[in-house]
Amino acid sequence: MDKYEIVKRIENYAPPELAENWDCSGWVVETGKKDIQKIMLALTVTDDVVRQADKNNCDMIISHHPLFFVPLKYKNADIYCAHTNMDGTEGGTTDRLIDILGFKKSVNIGNFTRLVSLKEAISVKDFAEILRGISPHLRYVNNSGVNEIKNIAFCAGSGSEFIQEAFENGADAFVTGDLKFHTALDSPIVIFDIGHFESEIMILDVFENLLSDIKVLRAQEKSPFIYVNNFS
Repeated sequence: MDKYEIVKRIENYAPPELAENWDCSGWVVETGKKDIQKIMLALTVTDDVVRQADKNNCDMIISHHPLFFVPLKYKNADIYCAHTNMDGTEGGTTDRLIDILGFKKSVNIGNFTRLVSLKEAISVKDFAEILRGISPHLRYVNNSGVNEIKNIAFCAGSGSEFIQEAFENGADAFVTGDLKFHTALDSPIVIFDIGHFESEIMILDVFENLLSDIKVLRAQEKSPFIYVNNFS
């Protein structure tokens, strides 16, 4: 398939104008080759992902995370990224996370933040157990010691800057990744940190669905963090 037709599908779903000004979404590497036979999907383009693409004879890599610097050794295959535009679009990164967890989005409360309003309140403990299904190393903050939550905001990836926005829009809990110490101390609501990788890896489902008539492979990826309970 023509690589520009492939990109057109992605950009029709996640319009480039939704990307933040600082973002590097779009073409990262654009070779002279036009026809694409096989694509590798990845959350992040790394040396290992590039090796996997080469080993599997992939003509193109499509990722969520962008590259701000492109090593020469990455320039043998076309690379395209859809980052904050895929985060902000309907059915994008955060919406996919909510779907995977079995909830239904109630409203958008920001370009990247979604709110789920449950019909009945759920205990913090029970909600944590739901999240542990996709994030075994979940951690959370509960400064006010609340027992139940009902209005839960979500932002996949690193979204802790939106905690106040979530609070002001009625959320009593917030699900994201990459939570920092002082942000946790100051939070007026319950925060669940499920990890950056764990909150975004399911966006590859969306890419795969958009390219269902093309041969695609998923890169073998995992979070870079090693947890002490995983030591043998």
